[in-house]
Amino acid sequence: MALYDRDYNNNTVETDYATDIASTSVTFMKQTYQLLGASMVSSALGAYLTMPYAATISQFKWFIFGFVMLMVFFGFNATRKNPTLHLMALFVFTFALGVMIVPLLAMVIGQGNGMLIGNAFLMTSVLFGALSLFAINSKSDFSSWGKPLFVTMIIVFVASLVNYFFLHSPIMHVVITAGILLIFSLFTIYDTQNIANGAYDSPVDAAVSLFLDFFNMFTSILQLLGIMSDD
Repeated sequence: MALYDRDYNNNTVETDYATDIASTSVTFMKQTYQLLGASMVSSALGAYLTMPYAATISQFKWFIFGFVMLMVFFGFNATRKNPTLHLMALFVFTFALGVMIVPLLAMVIGQGNGMLIGNAFLMTSVLFGALSLFAINSKSDFSSWGKPLFVTMIIVFVASLVNYFFLHSPIMHVVITAGILLIFSLFTIYDTQNIANGAYDSPVDAAVSLFLDFFNMFTSILQLLGIMSDD
């Protein structure tokens, strides 16, 4: 009887521990997706408020891009120890990305294809949601995808700069854009599973990763739709 009681008690403790971990994971995921939704609102607000200044933003797009890169590689690391500043950095970052995309949105609207923006957002949302559900429910381990995806992303980024400044090839642009869509689709699976497995210390950091995935997928789909609709 004593052995039975001991086993029973241990099982209870283990069950309670597993339940606590599962509850913490669900709470973390909930906070992450809440921040992701708020980030999308922040980005949309940035685009909406600065849309009248699309020409000016286009002239300073590389400064905005530089600021975004500084936030990705240094800004969030600098604010990580201060939760309030870390949260503020998230919304400043996503607002800036909304501003950065204004020239693309203005070009699409200027061509009379404004409806493509809504279509691209809907398609991105469906794809993002499907990939996220797949990552959460899959029994496969995608943790080894990180380095290959990062290296591929750098290669595609360099190729896009070469094409932008030197080659000016429309076909190359289509290939690069499709490549970006594929890369960040795979990043969505990778990041979502990492979040579910507790690889992130802060919901803010997790939200940044997912927002970058969604943002790059959206811009890629929007550009591809624009290219396909262009006579």
